[in-house]
This record gives sequence, C-alpha cells and structure tokens, in this order.
Amino acid sequence: MSAQAETFEHSHIFLGADHDRNARRVWFVIALTAVMMVIEIGAGTYYGSMALVADGWHMSTHASALLISAVAYLYARRQAHNPRFTFGTGKLGDLAGFASAIILMLIALLMAWESFLRITHPVPISFAQAIGVAVVGLLVNLASAWMLKDDNAHHGHSQGHYHHHEHHHHHDQGGHVHHGDHAHSTHASDNNMRAAYIHVIADALTSVLAIAALLFGSIYGWLWLDPLMGIVGGLIIAQWSWGLMKSSGRVLLDVVPQEADLQDEIRSALETGGERITDLHVWQVGPGHHAAIVALVTPQPESPAFYKAKLAPVTSLSHVTVEVTQSAAA
Repeated sequence: MSAQAETFEHSHIFLGADHDRNARRVWFVIALTAVMMVIEIGAGTYYGSMALVADGWHMSTHASALLISAVAYLYARRQAHNPRFTFGTGKLGDLAGFASAIILMLIALLMAWESFLRITHPVPISFAQAIGVAVVGLLVNLASAWMLKDDNAHHGHSQGHYHHHEHHHHHDQGGHVHHGDHAHSTHASDNNMRAAYIHVIADALTSVLAIAALLFGSIYGWLWLDPLMGIVGGLIIAQWSWGLMKSSGRVLLDVVPQEADLQDEIRSALETGGERITDLHVWQVGPGHHAAIVALVTPQPESPAFYKAKLAPVTSLSHVTVEVTQSAAA
C-alpha cells in the first residue's frame, strides 16, 4: 500500500504499547512454566501424588494465559492490515481464552473426581521424589514471579498482552475517529500485569500446599491429605476457568463494558445543549479499546468531527461513528 493511500486508511490495531521489548522474556517464562508443568504432571502421575498433578495443571493455567496473549499478539501483528477483520484482531485473545477455559474446566473436574476416588481407595505415594519435584516447581514459580514483578517495576506493562505502536488520530467524512495509544491502554496493561503476577503467586501457594500435604503425609501416614489437595487444586482451577469464561464471553458477545461506565461518559460528553442521543452502542474491540456508534438528534446539527472532538476526553474510545439528524424546530 502506498504512503498516500495509508493516510486515508484506518488503523484497526486495537492493542496496547511496549510489547516488543518484552516479548523474549514472556516466551522464556512460558517455556520455563510449560516444561515444569509437564514434569509436575508426569511426576505426580508416576509417583502417585494428586497434589503434584494439581500443582502442574494449576501451573498450566497461567502458562496457557501467557501463551494465548503471546500467540494472539503474533497473529494480530500478521493480520493487522487484513481488511476482512472489520474491527481488527483485538478479540483473538478472548476467543482463545474462552476455548482454553472450557478445556481447563473439564480437566479440573476430572482431577477433582480422580482425587475423590483416591481418598476412598488410597494409592501408594513416593513421597521423597514427589516432594523434590514440588520444591523445584515452587522455585520455578518464584523465579517467574520475580521476572513478572521486575518487568512491572521497570515498564508498567504486561508483557503477556498484545500491543501496538500506532500513534494515529484519524478523522474522516464518514463519521469515524481513531485514537492511537491511550492512557487507558496503559491502565489495562497494568491490570493484566497484576493479574499475571497474582496468578503466579497463587501457583506458588499451591506448590506450598502440595509440599505440606506430602510432608505431613510422609510423617504421619495421612495418605488422604494428598488427594484432598488434588480436590482443592481442581476447585481453584475450575473457579479460574469460570471467571475467564464469563469475562471473555462478555467481550465475545459485545456486552456493554462496565469500566468507567462508558455509556454515561459518552452521554455526558455529547448531551450538553440541545443534543439528544437516540441510539448508542458501545463494545470492546481489544484490551483497553472500545468502539461506539452514536446516533443523535439536535436542532442545530454540526459536522461529525465536532461531536468526535467532544468525545476526545473519553480515552478508551478507539473507533467512533457518529450519525447526526436535525430535529424539528420547537
């Protein structure tokens, strides 16, 4: 595409900022976590420890979350200028998240059921080996947490989330406006960063629980303690999956976003004089990016650019279409 044509094109890359420099670190955390998770699940199965299996699968939840974000980022980059994605590829992470949440929910339920069976029919556990693997798992979690926290302190951005480096602010006669990077994008990234960090800390806690269950089991012969931790781990993963299903499902179904009551913000920004909004649609097109279609009636119509200028303070709006109709004179 020529430079001149690009001037009139709209960017539909509804992502964030500062991803590229963090990409290598994310992939390292993903690889480290994935390898450890496979070892824990394999060792837990071999040594008869459901607590270790639960810890491994719990580790897979944040590994998959990071992987989804990283892969979605790559795909979004590749498809960034594909016009068939009418609102860009920002929802890809939500689609992948919803799919992985369903898979992990099934795994969690199967794991809890298997653990329940083992309480009634105990299986011999190789305590020393299982404890050793759980300790290594804990160290990996702590190392991952340190890396995520270190990144947050330096850059204030989630390396797990897909981002962009566009700095456009387009207007056109058709009634569209496109903002580039926003303060809101940074805020969204901070939230994602915090979520990733909290998830790794939760992982570390399940590792501690697994170690405790195995230690007490080996000292006092409480074989039921290990499968009990398996049930607890299964329930934790099920709860995480359900939360992810709800949040990603809401985005996929274009439910009006709750953050900062965007509808109210838009109404208060536009309905200042004789203007009255007759139809308003707001939905999320990517992390920290929203689109809106506004139909308004006013006695003295102005150009769409006039109304879009009024919406400029609403930073999380990345794509706005305004329709203006003149009302009958009073």
